[in-house]
Amino acid sequence: MRLKKTLVAFGASAAMVLGTTVSIGAGVAQAAPTCPNLHVVAIPGTWETTTDPGASRGPGLLSAVTNRLPSSVGVDYVTYVATAFPWETEVYGASKRQAVDNARGIIADIAGRCGNTNFALIGYSQGADAAGDLAADIGTGLGVIPPNRIAAVGLLSDPRRSEGDNIVGPQVIGNGAGGPRIGGFGLVNPQTRTFCAAGDLYCSTPKDDFVTRLAGFMAQNSSPLAPLSGRYAQEALSIAQDVIAAGGVPTLESQSSDGANHDRAEKLRQFYESQVHQDYSTYVVDRNGATATSWLTNWLRSMA
Repeated sequence: MRLKKTLVAFGASAAMVLGTTVSIGAGVAQAAPTCPNLHVVAIPGTWETTTDPGASRGPGLLSAVTNRLPSSVGVDYVTYVATAFPWETEVYGASKRQAVDNARGIIADIAGRCGNTNFALIGYSQGADAAGDLAADIGTGLGVIPPNRIAAVGLLSDPRRSEGDNIVGPQVIGNGAGGPRIGGFGLVNPQTRTFCAAGDLYCSTPKDDFVTRLAGFMAQNSSPLAPLSGRYAQEALSIAQDVIAAGGVPTLESQSSDGANHDRAEKLRQFYESQVHQDYSTYVVDRNGATATSWLTNWLRSMA
């Protein structure tokens, strides 16, 4: 019975970890010189894009960033399945891997033709997850370009946000629901900025909420190739050590009790109704009144 309750709690938390609400914005990336000084690679969030040729989707939340960039900046939006659940086209882990691979391909193509072009990676929600992973690969020497060609990385509601990342705006509790990236961003850490609104459970999960952390781990590693990664074992060990330090299995059982599940369901209801996850175009991050999206636009404009 206790195991069943724990699995139910995992399921509720997994829905929170994987889901997001579509926030479609109008606008199409503008034409730019063949080899601009700066090329922005933007990765939309879950359900904001698709590989289905019969579906029509806009660029989503990130259009609030890219629509206000000068025409001298190149912009590419990454198309990927952008799904999350097993009954959709792909599970979250496989969907995110496709986003990373497709973004990597765009960068490799442009970098191969344009030796003086630098890049900015931006992403929202699942797209921030993918953009952050790709930035971390590049920053730790595993990418298609050297780290010095990354001018900026902007992550809106990154499910793998670390409490040590460079946040713009007020500090928030914990890490992202998917757990922090082992090894961080390496040499691109100085060029990386993250944005997380207070109350956004995707990018701000308490470190002692082990049910959500385990659900996030399962979502992140739902790709068939995930167990082949050394980081898979490191992340599992990190969670296990924290659970043991907090009391082990009894702690998990207490967090999956009827009362805890009721509280979690109520917390998720309030989270979804708040729309805080969709609110980054109005979320103010500095004393001048800049929102997360306008701050990111101005930052990128300064590099154009």
